[in-house]
Amino acid sequence: MSGQPAKTPRGRMTRDAIVDAAAELMYVHGVAGTSVDKVLAASGAGKSQMYHYFKNKDELVEAVIARFLEKILGNQPTIFELHDWADFDKWAQEILAVQTTPRGPIACPLGNLTGELGDDPQMAPLLDKAYREWESHLERGLKSLQAKGKLVDDADPARLAQAAMACVQGGLLMAHVRHDITPIADALRIALDHLKSHARP
Repeated sequence: MSGQPAKTPRGRMTRDAIVDAAAELMYVHGVAGTSVDKVLAASGAGKSQMYHYFKNKDELVEAVIARFLEKILGNQPTIFELHDWADFDKWAQEILAVQTTPRGPIACPLGNLTGELGDDPQMAPLLDKAYREWESHLERGLKSLQAKGKLVDDADPARLAQAAMACVQGGLLMAHVRHDITPIADALRIALDHLKSHARP
């Protein structure tokens, strides 16, 4: 866990309030545009509380990355239960459903941070770790299909998961910047078609 964990229910509420406020501000204004003072004002926490849980802003950013990943995965629960090809279809529909809300298409919060911090030698590995965790669920699902004989033996689940993630990220980026759902809808279809091209007949 990034920073110091909270040991009491009240402490967890305070820590969560700080992370949630930082996540919302960083999503909209970026890391550079989010000062500690702004986070404190938005969360209602005091500076001593902030530095009790996070030694510095970098630790807070690390916690925000973890919170972003938690929310992303929470919006696609089927990713934890990929046991058949139909489950991959359902996973794609969950992503698309988030993008078709009145606020959508919305930017991927990890994508936002990567655009800002992708060259930061300290933060880039943390972002990559988050993406790899996201990918790992797809990889595990593909390995499950392979074990059941539904994915060809010479398929590489890790590479397939990586390709699917690349499609998703590119689709989310283009859909957001164009305010058009079709890039992510098409990207998900391309990802699924690519995955299924390795299905055992």
